[in-house]
Amino acid sequence: METDKQKFDELSAYIDEIGATSHELIAVLHRAQHIFGYLPREVQEFVADKLHIPVSKVYGVVTFYSFFTMEKKGKYVINVCLGTACFVRGADKIMKEFETRLGIKNGETTEDGKFTLSSLRCVGACGLAPVVQVNGKTYGNATVETVSEILKEYGGE
Repeated sequence: METDKQKFDELSAYIDEIGATSHELIAVLHRAQHIFGYLPREVQEFVADKLHIPVSKVYGVVTFYSFFTMEKKGKYVINVCLGTACFVRGADKIMKEFETRLGIKNGETTEDGKFTLSSLRCVGACGLAPVVQVNGKTYGNATVETVSEILKEYGGE
């Protein structure tokens, strides 16, 4: 298992390799999130120090873009699209079913760290509505009944 020191070393090597400046902040944050899984304060401080910019600038970017997260996520991130097309086709009921089966609310992670449940506003697959994504894999025409099938695929239930 990789230690935090190894992760910081990997991030540092990446920043040095590309000769990153403040102009590459978003690229560096993407890499940092890939390495750490999320962007806690200590990672943001490290990036700010390496790029010679204020921590407030890093924090501003992290909190502005929805892709970035400061919370640790589960091994499997389940996103339920709650955009208009998905919502009118029952995405709210699908979200409630995931909440019931996992015992968590939207935005939370199961105690065992296996699943994180969250919502998206649109994934651009309105023709497949309602849509559920798990770690980027898309499930179209989802129903309350398919929730258990999706969970079983990832070792749930």
